[in-house]
Amino acid sequence: MKRKLVMIGNGMAGVRCMEEILKRNREAFDITIVGDEPYPNYNRIMLSHVLQGKTEIKDININDWKWYEDNDITLFTGEIVTEIDPEEKEIKTDKGSVISYDELIIATGSSAFILPVNGSELEGVIGFRTIQDTECMIETADRYKKAVVIGGGLLGLEAARGLMDRGMEVEVVHLMPSLMEQQLDAPAAKMLKKDLEAQGMKFLMEKQTTEIYGNERVEGIKFSDGTSVECDLVVMAVGIRPNIQLAKHAGLDVNRGIIVDDHMQTSTPSIYAVGECAEHNGITYGLVAPLYEQGTALAAYLTGAKTTGYQGSILSTQLKVAGCDLFSGGKIAEDDETDAIIVHDQFAGVYKKVLVANNKVVGVVLYGDASDGTRLFTMLKKETDISEFTSAAVLQKAGEDAVDEMIADMSADETVCGCNGVTKGTIVQAILEQDLKSFEEVKTCTKAGASCGKCRGVVEGILSHTLGDNFDPTAEKTGMCACTPLTRDEVVAEIKEKGLQSPKEVRNVLKFTNEEGCPACRPALNYYMRMVWPEEYEDDKASRFVNERMDGNIQNNGTFSVVPRMYGGTTTGDELIRLGEVANKYDVPLVKITGASRVGLYGVKKEDVPHVWEDLGMRSGYAYSKSLRNVKSCVGSRFCRFGTQDSLGLGIRLEKEIEMVDTPHKMKMGVSGCPRNCAEVLTKDFGVVCVENGYQLYFGGNGGTEVRECDSFITVKTEDEVITMAKAYTQYYRETGIYNERTAPWVERIGSENIKLVLLNEKRNAELVERFNKAKNTYEEAWSSTLLNMKKKEMFEIVKI
Repeated sequence: MKRKLVMIGNGMAGVRCMEEILKRNREAFDITIVGDEPYPNYNRIMLSHVLQGKTEIKDININDWKWYEDNDITLFTGEIVTEIDPEEKEIKTDKGSVISYDELIIATGSSAFILPVNGSELEGVIGFRTIQDTECMIETADRYKKAVVIGGGLLGLEAARGLMDRGMEVEVVHLMPSLMEQQLDAPAAKMLKKDLEAQGMKFLMEKQTTEIYGNERVEGIKFSDGTSVECDLVVMAVGIRPNIQLAKHAGLDVNRGIIVDDHMQTSTPSIYAVGECAEHNGITYGLVAPLYEQGTALAAYLTGAKTTGYQGSILSTQLKVAGCDLFSGGKIAEDDETDAIIVHDQFAGVYKKVLVANNKVVGVVLYGDASDGTRLFTMLKKETDISEFTSAAVLQKAGEDAVDEMIADMSADETVCGCNGVTKGTIVQAILEQDLKSFEEVKTCTKAGASCGKCRGVVEGILSHTLGDNFDPTAEKTGMCACTPLTRDEVVAEIKEKGLQSPKEVRNVLKFTNEEGCPACRPALNYYMRMVWPEEYEDDKASRFVNERMDGNIQNNGTFSVVPRMYGGTTTGDELIRLGEVANKYDVPLVKITGASRVGLYGVKKEDVPHVWEDLGMRSGYAYSKSLRNVKSCVGSRFCRFGTQDSLGLGIRLEKEIEMVDTPHKMKMGVSGCPRNCAEVLTKDFGVVCVENGYQLYFGGNGGTEVRECDSFITVKTEDEVITMAKAYTQYYRETGIYNERTAPWVERIGSENIKLVLLNEKRNAELVERFNKAKNTYEEAWSSTLLNMKKKEMFEIVKI
């Protein structure tokens, strides 16, 4: 007969324990779960992504309602347990339910610690722990403008970033002189603060809150030094408090948390505790990795497996705030017993510190490049003897591939994805049993890398290590088309080195199998030639796709659309009259405002397209081309009460500066007047968010069938700097992109950090801008020539009359 297993709490640690129990013995227990939130089990780590607008609440469920049903789990949601009766072995709820148990697991988690100051009960003062908190913050951001986050730790910074992305002005109040002082040393914390300030985040350091004031709703905060700050929202991120009241009233031994032994057993044998509410060897944990380890250890014990139990955890931290890459594990500060290996590249913004004691790694602090984090942390946990390692490259073994060795040495139960608690063994088993071949397949199957994605390199390493010679990396060399085994980079290098002047010469000299080329290489070579020799090479329009040859998009019935340029969606009365006259003259069946805020003429007959352009006399909007299509912008400070800068003016200027120049694929840009992001710039190829202190720049976004959010780049102070960076970015894409490759996969292939290094190198930036301007001049000259020919034709027609 099945034993009755009841769990109070429906959070990450407890449900992980249930998953492990079901994996080991599905028939051991009749399971009941009681949760006080009205949701199935969800990933609290991803709440910051929900707040930042990267994902939605429905997408952060770990186990949906059907999972409980499929596993015969009785689930009570929105129900609060009010009493545990150890004598009768039953629990009672606020809705009158009485549930008996044989074994009870307390997984009540923790609550946000709210500072006990006057005014903490006011409306607008909240923690950041639940879906309800997150929804409240999102709703507040839609109605109010100014927020204060108290606490400069991991959670506080993620909350601040999310509120900024929602359009709020945010100040972070921190008691200590440096951010994340539990995870970062002073140099790394200083770099973090500088990068976050560049994103527009403001800080009030070494401030102690003494009062929150307001009538019914919060209006501001006062500090012990007599200063104050006004705000509409206060988010408390100063720590958590384990929920131990139920256990305490039931007579269980408690301290800061519910005291448990190595088997997660409380002072009452049939009652266990797991997660943030549990205290093991005097320590309570607030990070997900140790809580999953606790859940796994408890599952092994309850199902009768031979186990040493939970032995405690060494903590590591990664920050998921946009543009900031950090990793911390173990000790962070030197002492008399440790030596430090420090690499500090100020130019690249990279800081790496490894603390060593008795020839073993005891601490890791990485900022700017955390790619070594998993490898070094594995060495720390395994107490690897580092005598065979060289410190010159941050403990990479001389003459060997340290990453491959690290993956080979990882045990099956070692956690690879901390966000979702996925072990190496789970990944290897899925690869072998499900015949997985790529990172995306592993992510879908196991959830490894599905949250912050920082474990992708290790997951791909496990793929390579597991499949061996059968592993087919996506970066494997392939020819640019069926006519040649040469890659895009090799072809372009040969064009430059041999001074090849035409696509035909390229195909002959480089021995393409098809002398006439194919539909893939003809337009590609035409693009590469014009990119390499912008002043010497004459564009071969016959090699272009039909849309570009016709200066219009072909429609489903063989007709074309004609979309003239309207900078920033603006136009004039004369242009509108001309558009109307042309539409009537050529019987255009549809005149429509496009998604890019322009007037499009749809259904133009093929033979009429050249005449339509002639009669309009307007510059093309390039709605068909592989170049900048448009720059979407809001009205910004010209009219909007939230606008911080003239986004409309900057958008028009950006469009004029970048237009016409061919790129490997179409490009779209955007400028938002404030972080509310009305122009949706975070899914554009290049995006600008206007903030009080300048302009936040982003790149590599895509809003198509596969959405990719932009990578955060840098905050600049002037419009001129925006234009310079946009030109350099576009030119670098032109020179290194594969024809028909959007910027999103290009960024993934080249590497976001590599692109940043190039663009932030003053000399290389200037060279890219110079080459872009040189190319732009040739396109302007071609347009001027077209205009001149149109005027000559117009004069000839007048003389004829």
